Amino acid sequence: MSRWPLPPEYPGEYPLIRTALPGPNARATIERDRRTVSQNLRKDVPLVVARGQGMVIEDVDGNRFLDFAAGISTVSTGHCHPDVVAAVRAQSEKLLHICYTDFFYDVYVDLCEELAAIAPITGPKRVFLTNSGAEAVETAIKLARVRTGRQKIVGFFGAFHGRTYGAMTLTASKPVQRKGYGPFVPEILHTHYAYCYRCPVNRKPESCGVECLELLTDSYFHHSVDPSEVAAVIVEPVQGEGGFIPLPDDFPAQLLELCRKHGALFVADEVQSGIGRTGPVWAIEHYGVEPDLVVSGKSLGGGLPLAGVTGPAEIMDAVEPGGLGGTFGGNPVACAAALAVLDEVDSDKFRARADELADLIGNRLREIQDKNDHCGEVRGLGPMQALELVRDSQSKEPAPDLAKATTAAAREHGLLLLSCGTYGNVIRILVPLVISDEDLSRGLDILERALGDAGA
Repeated sequence: MSRWPLPPEYPGEYPLIRTALPGPNARATIERDRRTVSQNLRKDVPLVVARGQGMVIEDVDGNRFLDFAAGISTVSTGHCHPDVVAAVRAQSEKLLHICYTDFFYDVYVDLCEELAAIAPITGPKRVFLTNSGAEAVETAIKLARVRTGRQKIVGFFGAFHGRTYGAMTLTASKPVQRKGYGPFVPEILHTHYAYCYRCPVNRKPESCGVECLELLTDSYFHHSVDPSEVAAVIVEPVQGEGGFIPLPDDFPAQLLELCRKHGALFVADEVQSGIGRTGPVWAIEHYGVEPDLVVSGKSLGGGLPLAGVTGPAEIMDAVEPGGLGGTFGGNPVACAAALAVLDEVDSDKFRARADELADLIGNRLREIQDKNDHCGEVRGLGPMQALELVRDSQSKEPAPDLAKATTAAAREHGLLLLSCGTYGNVIRILVPLVISDEDLSRGLDILERALGDAGA
């Protein structure tokens, strides 16, 4: 089996746990945090990070962990990838920032040209860069409303699009992400996503024909919403926070047909699933459909804050000059980092390695599932995969406590895992895609051990 050329090996042994977790230095930082940092930033992981390289995170006490979270998919090419670091260093010596809303600089144009070239959209394209995925989602909402002259936006239950007001209104993953913040942005609706393991229309996935999509046409469009008022439908090809749920093969095509029929835009939110996370640069490429707008973020900047919206010129230019902007969107250092990331991700070698990882991860997770009745479903797209934990496979009752205990046990053995899902019962696998076979096997061994330690 071939191996992707890896960044330099981490200098020293890993995983390596030297102290009780969290260690003394980490506890001191956490106490300082308690006194001075807004406590709505509640941490799931009491880990104080000192450095990261490739697959490895080291904390302030010298404990070293295999990272199966990739900074929540912000470093698909690994921590401090040497090409990204070199690009950041070179750019930072020339220009740290000057606002692109008012001035030009080449690296912004370079990145927009690259994103336009690789976008899963035909014809002339344009790109608008922002600081974060949430800002990019807000931009997509604005573009859709101005381009169509309509107001209503359709999202999906289970979706996470961000925490700014428009993005938060579209988000429907967990109530805590919206609690107390109303009133919300008006004219935003939600319908059911194709969560086949917990089918919203109680069908068997193999014979369903994505009837859940009919809830949009038979409920909203039949009873309360004239589809001629819908500006856009925004969908994650793989729901991230919602539980790493990929769309069924025929869902995007049917949704696109519905959008075309009624003149609404099809927006693919690829903040988490894009930039090679599922193999191709964009997850929507798995489905052979062409969105009207694609939203990028997270791994785009290689660890730096950067996101964007790409679409046809006639949509992107619908907003009058001055209608979109931002002081730091498309910062030159972040753009330079992104160019290095895309040089890696848009290569045949990267795609081939991602496909290998998809097979390795999926096969091993299914082996674990076969031996454990608490493992309800293995699912995902490419190497973006997850394990849904349940009380037992017959009842499918979610087991969030088991997921929490599993991630905690894994951490004690030197593996960083994060849970997700609307019930908090899904273990997500988000390895940096530069991982070696040996590190992947080692990490999945720890996952299986952690499940046992947690009582699964």
